[in-house]
Amino acid sequence: MADPGLDVPVPSRYRADNQSSMSFYQVHWYTDPIAVWLGIIIDHRCMEQSLFDIAYMTEIDPTWNNDEITAILYPETFLFGNLYARAACAADCLSANATFPITEFYWCAGCQGSLYPLDGNVQAHIGGVQASSLLIQRMMAKLHRYGITLAGHGRAGFCGLYYEPLVDRSQYKYTMIYPVPQTDKMEDRCCQPMGVTTSIWGAGREIPYWGEDFAYILFRKRNCCKGAF
Repeated sequence: MADPGLDVPVPSRYRADNQSSMSFYQVHWYTDPIAVWLGIIIDHRCMEQSLFDIAYMTEIDPTWNNDEITAILYPETFLFGNLYARAACAADCLSANATFPITEFYWCAGCQGSLYPLDGNVQAHIGGVQASSLLIQRMMAKLHRYGITLAGHGRAGFCGLYYEPLVDRSQYKYTMIYPVPQTDKMEDRCCQPMGVTTSIWGAGREIPYWGEDFAYILFRKRNCCKGAF
């Protein structure tokens, strides 16, 4: 009898040519309006009133493990898949470590490398923290393109959320909650902008066998105009 379950790729790490280390991860994206749950801000029209939910699971996405199909869906992949575009990401890395990533360099993922292709294949795997930080940014870009995640920062967000097909990574920060939570403030901050090098905060946060999966909380900036009444 045939197995009725989904035959999906499992997370893996491998070497392509005995030199280049590569990896593949699945990603689960949840919506978690913790500020609403805790009642930190009550009856404010600028608060998102969504419930805890699973926004996306890559196991049901046939493009998540296929670079060719992903490149067809996102044709700009061919434009940025060259040495010059990847070299420009060095500036994005420096900017992310100083303040925030460069908005105009939307094809970059800071010190984690190139944002494209928008799938789970990490072409240059350095460590699990680095690879998972890269996939966070790829998933953000993917969900913004689909319209599942909307933007609300800047003057355009005063009147409500809006569609942003090319994600502005500077509106996000993130912090690790598993396997080793970022509970101690490092350099006066316990979370970091997208694209910051993981060598600053990621040491000792990948544990063999049981600590090779990673969970993060993402914080998103929101500009909103409530009005007088």
